Amino acid sequence: MHQKNENGTFTSKIGFVLAAVGSAVGMGNIWMFPYRTGQYGGAAFLIPYLLFIALFGYVGLSGEFAFGRMTGTGPIGSYEFAMKSRGKKGGAILGTIPLLGSLGIAIGYAIIVGWVLRSAFGALTGSLISTEPEQFFTEMSSTNFSSVPWHTLVILLTAAVLIFGVSGGIEKINKVMMPAFFILFIIIAIRVAFLPNAIEGYKYLLVPQWEYLFNPRTWIMAMGQAFFSLSITGSGMIIYGSYLPRNEDVVHSSCMTAVLDTCAAMLAGFAILPSVFAFGLDPASGPKLLFITLPRVFQQMPFGRLFAFFFFISVLFAGITSLANMLEAVSEAAQTRLKLSRKAAVLLSCGAALAVGLFIERDTLMGTLMDVITIYVVPIGAILGAVMAYWVLGIDKMEQELMNGRSKPLSRAFAPLAKYVYIFLAALVVFFSFIIPGGIG
Repeated sequence: MHQKNENGTFTSKIGFVLAAVGSAVGMGNIWMFPYRTGQYGGAAFLIPYLLFIALFGYVGLSGEFAFGRMTGTGPIGSYEFAMKSRGKKGGAILGTIPLLGSLGIAIGYAIIVGWVLRSAFGALTGSLISTEPEQFFTEMSSTNFSSVPWHTLVILLTAAVLIFGVSGGIEKINKVMMPAFFILFIIIAIRVAFLPNAIEGYKYLLVPQWEYLFNPRTWIMAMGQAFFSLSITGSGMIIYGSYLPRNEDVVHSSCMTAVLDTCAAMLAGFAILPSVFAFGLDPASGPKLLFITLPRVFQQMPFGRLFAFFFFISVLFAGITSLANMLEAVSEAAQTRLKLSRKAAVLLSCGAALAVGLFIERDTLMGTLMDVITIYVVPIGAILGAVMAYWVLGIDKMEQELMNGRSKPLSRAFAPLAKYVYIFLAALVVFFSFIIPGGIG
């Protein structure tokens, strides 16, 4: 049942949890969560969001971790194993879908993280502060090959992390970058709290507009935000689960990951929105917030150059840790399916992501790719992972795996929540992603 794992395992619970949080914390937490919270009722939005986070963390995230640990491999091998347990073929083909989702996101993500790195350097040299934000962003995103050195450096940094393996690379870098991310964002959040009119940002984020709870779209958007915030994609968390030791309490680790991911999202809101409102700017979502609106804030803020550097470095940390998870899933597949060494598999995967990305560095092309992947491919991969774990492989086998390393029995509600409620909601995520313009994640 459990394949031989040549990449090692996580050596500590905190190392694994921080790696999982590093995968989950990304651009969606930083530029989408604060805006969406305010857009759909402030604190009222947090009620359905936290309910979905609790459910998806409990049964969805723990399911992917347990599925990967049971099989000892990534999505292709895991789906293949599940199908074979029913005497069926085709699991490897189905497992390729979420893997393509991880590769597709990694291609676009590396471009965005390259912009982040370039912005951090611009803050360090002062060019970000002395240049009009629209001009700075246009120069690095308006054409293909417009940000090659930064884009390439991001890929090389990620490859360096992965080449050192699970404990020596992924675990070690997350133990540094994730605490640094939280510390830097806390420093920024404290600073912006003293800006004039910052209170409006807190109102936008925290004052409840209860009427939004009667709007179905609020619940749909909260569900999508929670689902994708936890990085439940049928791929990346499965591969991290495959590196878990058998004595690890998967459910507890999943809940810790969900809590820390939510803390990161809230912290981003407290750091970003008060500063945006302090200077009367628009809290729009997407790249505009990160690369145009916030640089304008830093230009007007005392010691703005320093805080701009802190901000973009912290975002860089979140980006690298997320990118490492995506490309680890692809590298592991190349390693096991093509019989490559780990180093060769990492270089092949990272090289492929860079080769494609160089030709779509223009923000419109990159945005189109990301829309296709996040709206169509990733939701399908996510529902496939849920079905494979809880229906094809079966709830009994999954519960047995979840009990490894756990002394407290699972709740009686776990099986019906996982097999019916979670699967139904995952299907709704796919449905609404397809019919709502721009998706819901």
